[in-house]
Amino acid sequence: MTYGSQPRTGINFRIILAVLIGIGGLIAYLGKRSVNPVTGETQYVAMTPKQEIALGLQSAPQMASQMGGDTPLSNPRAAFVSEVGQHIVHDSEAGKPQSPYAHNFQFHLLNDEQTINAFALPGGQIFITLGLYEKLQNEAQLAGVLGHETGHVINRHAAEHMAKSQLGGMLAAAVGVGASGTDQNGRSHGYSAAIIAQVVNNMAQLKFSRKDESEADAYGLKYMAQAGYDPQEMLGVMEILKQASAGGRQPEFLQTHPLPETRLTEIAAKLKEMYPNGIPSNLTKGRPLP
Repeated sequence: MTYGSQPRTGINFRIILAVLIGIGGLIAYLGKRSVNPVTGETQYVAMTPKQEIALGLQSAPQMASQMGGDTPLSNPRAAFVSEVGQHIVHDSEAGKPQSPYAHNFQFHLLNDEQTINAFALPGGQIFITLGLYEKLQNEAQLAGVLGHETGHVINRHAAEHMAKSQLGGMLAAAVGVGASGTDQNGRSHGYSAAIIAQVVNNMAQLKFSRKDESEADAYGLKYMAQAGYDPQEMLGVMEILKQASAGGRQPEFLQTHPLPETRLTEIAAKLKEMYPNGIPSNLTKGRPLP
């Protein structure tokens, strides 16, 4: 016979719940597996192509309103942006018949003269601000910018980010549940652990964003060259962005985009890889911008 109390052992239900949440998040993420119809890449995405297209169309007016509004196609500059963008799509792999986005691309010129930017919404809505447009020197540089944004759409980067963000949120929640409880000072372990997990998730998303930008640069170079433009002109775009972003910048690891200096180096290396014998003479700078 034994006397006195024995250490109690039992199941830590918080840990079990945390594991179940984590496994559930991982299963949900793996269930989003899809093969890109254009690139052939296996991806994990949060939306179908139809949902991407619908979301982009629904979001476009609000995005445009926040940056000076959409310039009508009766404006020569807006018409030029649309023409060059459609040329990029139709004369490159971006317009492959199996692409669900090929006939849904729309290219917009925004009236914002102060912001130097271009961006793409899921499904094919692509924007360039007047601030960036006015700094470009020729048609090929415009094609490079629009080709880059087309690369984001074709590679389904927005849908990938949503899936990764959902997974990261579930894993952060699992960490918070598993570490819940209080220390001797009454402070919540779970709250601190969840915050740390969320910070880690956010930093991972920044890394993915920078990777996506580099990937879009590579596809932009390919698309603009397939459409007949000199891809070297993308180096000029990077110089424009470098000058525009000089001063007071965050370290690269805190940014969603690689620094222009990094992109310059990567683009130069990619051009050497694509054209070891030099840029073909039939690729041109195109027309001056209206």
